[in-house]
Amino acid sequence: MHVWNEFITLATSLYVGGAHGHAVVGAHSTGLLDLLGSVLAQQATPTVTAATVEAAQGAPIGPEAMEPVVMIRGLILGAVGFLLGVLVGKPVINWLRHRGIGKHIRVEGSPGHQVKTGTPTMGGLIFLIPLVLIIVVFMDLLTFKSLLLPLGIVISCGILGGVDDLMSTVGRNRGGMTARFKMAWLLAISTLAAFILYFPLGLHTVSVPFVTEPISIGLLYIPIAIFVIAGCANAVNFTDGLDSLAGGTSAIAFVSYGIIAFLQSQQPQIVYLCFAVAGVLLAFLWFNAYPAMAFMGDAGSLTLGALLAVCALMTGQWLLLPLVGIVFVAETVSDILQVLYFKLTGGKRLFKRAPVHIHFEMIGWSETQVTMRFWMVSIVGGMLGVALALL
Repeated sequence: MHVWNEFITLATSLYVGGAHGHAVVGAHSTGLLDLLGSVLAQQATPTVTAATVEAAQGAPIGPEAMEPVVMIRGLILGAVGFLLGVLVGKPVINWLRHRGIGKHIRVEGSPGHQVKTGTPTMGGLIFLIPLVLIIVVFMDLLTFKSLLLPLGIVISCGILGGVDDLMSTVGRNRGGMTARFKMAWLLAISTLAAFILYFPLGLHTVSVPFVTEPISIGLLYIPIAIFVIAGCANAVNFTDGLDSLAGGTSAIAFVSYGIIAFLQSQQPQIVYLCFAVAGVLLAFLWFNAYPAMAFMGDAGSLTLGALLAVCALMTGQWLLLPLVGIVFVAETVSDILQVLYFKLTGGKRLFKRAPVHIHFEMIGWSETQVTMRFWMVSIVGGMLGVALALL
């Protein structure tokens, strides 16, 4: 009960303002961190080796569940992530505005979105900064060495997307990176991650619903992992076109994989990571809710997609990723079909505009209707994904 009193007091003080508000925050933050530390250190953390990770991928899901403290820690880390994200959100937005890092809306984009021109982009920093802090400070990297891979993905893809955001908003050349140049770097990051997954972590299998044991695919795992990571990064990037759309659907997907990892009872670090990501994304949605105060930009969308793919690969349940991330798949497939149909028919369009969220706007759905309905589809996809992981 004392923990929740501290949370309530600190959260209330954030909106007091002035010297008194800052004094209250200062007085309670140290005590709150001590309390969180005691909860997170409640039990001895098991040593996680490459062999443990290999055994965990596609581990049978059944009654041998993790101790409840693993889920408790994951949920608390999500709450801490939300709090940190809310704290850094406004300063990040103010900094982006001061630097003139604002979104330029294309004329051929979503109808009526030109009013959003100038809204700060690269707002992915709102969740990337607290996520890195949580991984480094609250997760035991010496024990959970496998978390160095997700941390590397967050940093590398964050930098790649951030540079693209800066190039597209600041200076004379506002076109951003060329698609080929950005894809080349993304493939390089994906390739490095795939080799780390295969060699140091020893991952080489896929879990198939209704099949008891995971199936080893050998060296074929490496090109598949490259495709999954790069493809998922681009898919989330396609989805980032409406307020709260990419952030909300990503949070749902990470919660789904957090539940799958918990039920596998082998990799608590993936549980912690997934719920921490969900928490910081909820903080981002605080500022990205319609009408958005900031957009996540490529710094956020590329990182979320690549990180989600890595989490799926580490659980061995990556075959379920198209279902858990069904909205990301729909956005990407709609864009590919639009281009192919346009070329094959000599200029005709399959959709009014692509990706598909723009199509629904053009047939009369409001922006919030598109977002909420896509969230619903994501929730159903996540539920089905968890259900199939249990089979």
